[in-house]
Amino acid sequence: MKPVYFDSAATTQVRKEVITDMQDVLEHQYGNPSSIHAFGRASKSIIETTRKAIAKELNALPQEIIFTSGGTEADNMILRCAVRDANITTIITSPIEHHAVIHTVEELRNEYDVTVQYVELQPCGTPDYEDLERLLTANDERKLVSLMHVNNEVGNLLDINKVSSLCQENNALFHSDTVQSIGHYKWDVKETPIDFMTAAAHKFHGPKGIGFAYIRKNNTLKSLIFGGSQERGFRAGTEPVHNIKGLETAFLMCYENLEEERSYVQGLKDYFKAEIEKAIPNVKFNGNCSDNSKSTYTLLNVRLPMSAEKALTLQFQLDLKGIACSKGSACQSGSGKGSHVLAHILCEEDQQKPSVRFSFCKYNTKEEIDYVIEVLKELVNS
Repeated sequence: MKPVYFDSAATTQVRKEVITDMQDVLEHQYGNPSSIHAFGRASKSIIETTRKAIAKELNALPQEIIFTSGGTEADNMILRCAVRDANITTIITSPIEHHAVIHTVEELRNEYDVTVQYVELQPCGTPDYEDLERLLTANDERKLVSLMHVNNEVGNLLDINKVSSLCQENNALFHSDTVQSIGHYKWDVKETPIDFMTAAAHKFHGPKGIGFAYIRKNNTLKSLIFGGSQERGFRAGTEPVHNIKGLETAFLMCYENLEEERSYVQGLKDYFKAEIEKAIPNVKFNGNCSDNSKSTYTLLNVRLPMSAEKALTLQFQLDLKGIACSKGSACQSGSGKGSHVLAHILCEEDQQKPSVRFSFCKYNTKEEIDYVIEVLKELVNS
């Protein structure tokens, strides 16, 4: 069996069309986009065409799209600038956000003495919306809510419309880390008002090192990185034109093929769930990932009935079999720490059992799933 890649929530395989378009820019469109000569203007045109394409799909304005190095930079930029420039004194978030949000919020508390409040979680890990409303109405402090749309570990979906409405009703700004959902879900920022969103191309078959922030117009945010006047003065630094072109190609292809690819990937997830329940009857699913109405169609977080001793070597055993998956988010798996998400939603006993995230994409097959489940069955029963 060839190596099996079930870790698309960490990063995705780049589409061939993306590679072709990026190579063309690297070879022929190498002008600095800030230069006024023909070479520079050609590069600048690529950037602005991409900006307009993204804005059109999101029903946003082109000037509301700012290119960044990825989701982490975009989250940092938005949160830090909101506290510095928008008079935010209270941040409401959850304890199971991506570390790009959690660690940034912790730093802001230390630097600016901003108040940080964590919304209570339902047993499945979804934020308690009644508690969120309580926090929003508790006082007249200037607040920002930061809650991710799709949890990157267990796949829970946030009720983005409900949170948006609560924020509007209470004059709070709303930031959502949408790194796991841009390219996988349709968005209309006018239909669902939201102040800030973030995206990373490598989560939807584009290159690493490029993403964007959506920042609603008429905000008071100023630049975090100073230098030149790139990105309308909001983010200095020469733009990586080839990466931006790759972002555009990946972004447009995701939305052009969204329904077909979503149906296919949903089928893979459903098949994986059904087959593993037959092969390993005592298997459990973390968060809401087994409920398609409450979770993303791209991943399953599986808790296996194995002893703590066996759990220690599970990831290694899977890797030996050529299976790529994650015990938590890729951003923290090298730290040796357990999942902070699962620590908040599982009891002590269940945390001792191995939980593995399998995430799927258009390049996966049912044959690969059959192989993985056979390996898991063998490891559980050995």
